[in-house]
Amino acid sequence: METQNNNAPQNKFGNWLKTSITARMLMVGFLVIILLVPLSFINSLINERAFRQQDVVNEINEKWGNDVLVYGPVLKLPYKTYTETKTFNEKTKTYFKETQTHINYAYVFPEELHAHVDVNSKTLKRGNFESAVFTTQMDFSGHYVPVHLTSKGIKTEDIIWDKASIIIKTSNLKGIKSEVQIKLSDTTYSFETNFNQNNNSSLDVLESSFINGETLFTDTPTNFTFSITFNGSRQIELIPIGKTTTMQMASNWADPSFMGNYLPNDETKQITKDGFKADWKVLHINRAFSQQHLKSIPNLNQFAFGTKFMVMVDEYQKSERSAKYGFLVIGLTFLIFFLIQTLSKIHIHPFQYLMIGLALTMFYTLLVSISEHSNFLKAYLIAGISVIVLITLYSKSILKTIKFPLFIGASLSALYAFIYVIIQLENYALLVGSIGLFLILAIVMFVSRKIDWNNG
Repeated sequence: METQNNNAPQNKFGNWLKTSITARMLMVGFLVIILLVPLSFINSLINERAFRQQDVVNEINEKWGNDVLVYGPVLKLPYKTYTETKTFNEKTKTYFKETQTHINYAYVFPEELHAHVDVNSKTLKRGNFESAVFTTQMDFSGHYVPVHLTSKGIKTEDIIWDKASIIIKTSNLKGIKSEVQIKLSDTTYSFETNFNQNNNSSLDVLESSFINGETLFTDTPTNFTFSITFNGSRQIELIPIGKTTTMQMASNWADPSFMGNYLPNDETKQITKDGFKADWKVLHINRAFSQQHLKSIPNLNQFAFGTKFMVMVDEYQKSERSAKYGFLVIGLTFLIFFLIQTLSKIHIHPFQYLMIGLALTMFYTLLVSISEHSNFLKAYLIAGISVIVLITLYSKSILKTIKFPLFIGASLSALYAFIYVIIQLENYALLVGSIGLFLILAIVMFVSRKIDWNNG
């Protein structure tokens, strides 16, 4: 008799767990929280693969050639400055003056700078990853006006004309694939690298041999032309140092992204499946720097403009966005099973809920792994169909009928389709998502309206 009395509370508690709606709700909620752990690991996996993809792309670019940024040509003019010091002579009790001569440099930008850029792009692959690289021929022309530095406080006789030179700065010294020479009027000058360990700029310097500056830059305008061939990746940029700067760019790359401080002219821009053409024009009133600078060249990278050549690998970004809805997918799927269990009085064990939840989390690992070998849509379809079929067949063995598993399969199909649409949208993702959740809430409220929540 005593044993029966002891077992009575246990049986009562067991019956409460099986029949109580509250107990089921607590159990389902607890399992949803538990399944957040594998979801967090999946997010870490997606981030790790994205970082790996970026590392491989950086390695490819480092070997082929990095970003291309051109800053030049700049006329480098040495000039003399003088300082006087007074020294007291103890013997004569007088002061005598001593004049010291210092060499500084003035940097003069051209009056006009025109660039014609022809880009041949392609993709290089390593394993599952690929990067956009290119070979570009950059042809430059323009002219300098006669140089006068009196407005800067420098006398013409203090300029050391025979030590003048031309410098070009670039971000991709390694990627230069041809000798660089500049033609000033009728004379050609070669460039050499000019390494300076005190250079605090991220750009490397090419400097020409000494030019006859007094002949070239004092009386009449001086025309110049030069060309550079680069192997590069990711982007091409130009700093508009000409008082008037133009750039024409043509490429076989069909998906350019125009970047920087200035956009190309809409009237002349053409983008087709075979490539693009774009023209820029920047006037001196469009940028906040002058044509002459003393002592050092300013860092003008912020004024650069150009084009990005990127392989739009957004599979990891889409997978990450999809995984963020994992909590919603698991919660709504469990809610469907909970409502079926409550309305049909069919018992579903917590272990079966757990198996269903793990199957839902497997969707994201399948999605990431398949998308590395295929496009995102195909990976999404394969992962989605696999999980839906698995859960539908498993629920048939649990629910012992055909109508409920078919309903679950249809619901999961609609849910995954809804999430895919949200992932593809950008500007309207929030609106569509809010409307979808509102409709889901309305359906749940309608289905659950006849449930006796007070029973248990």
